[in-house]
Amino acid sequence: ADRIVVVGGDGTLIGVARSLGSRQIPLIGVNVGKLGFLAEFSLEDLAADFDRAVNDDSLISRRAALDVQIENGGVRHSSPAINDCVIQAGPPFRMITLGVQVDGEHLSNVAGDGLIVCTPSGSTAHNLSAGGPIVQPDVDAMILTPLNPHSLTHKPIVVNRESKLEITALVVNEGTTAIIDGQESHPLRPADRVIIRRYAHDFLLVRNPKH
Repeated sequence: ADRIVVVGGDGTLIGVARSLGSRQIPLIGVNVGKLGFLAEFSLEDLAADFDRAVNDDSLISRRAALDVQIENGGVRHSSPAINDCVIQAGPPFRMITLGVQVDGEHLSNVAGDGLIVCTPSGSTAHNLSAGGPIVQPDVDAMILTPLNPHSLTHKPIVVNRESKLEITALVVNEGTTAIIDGQESHPLRPADRVIIRRYAHDFLLVRNPKH
């Protein structure tokens, strides 16, 4: 296929992109859902610009994705993330502590309600609601945003996209969970690790020429 037309909202489009894995094909997102940050086309836009959307390669935006590996009790789960990986405290909603390393160097122990690691594309999702920065989609970066940190010194940090992040569950709750793109969830236990680096294959999105 030269293009895939995805009819739905951003969640539908993200699900399709994740399912493609290493065989990424440019996606034309037609928004008939609630959110349309990624699904840029209306049905009317698609009707007016279909030929250009299908044939004009200059409209293809290459978006960074994340490779998320979760080492959970000796079992390793691996998945791409288009928007983000969010670690949330969960029930009984006590404060958790996460150890964060960047490229093998200890950065900080973050205590609070959790941590968001997102792509520039995902910077307008949960990250934005949590006070993180909006990052232009073509910036080579990953964003770390603490959720309600129990410290005035813990602020959002932007790191190089080639960095390797390692997040260790130091103190967690029974319901603490790592959530990938809001679509895949993995419970975390003490000493579990979440390793995040750049995914080898960029997510390809066809831009609306009217935007």
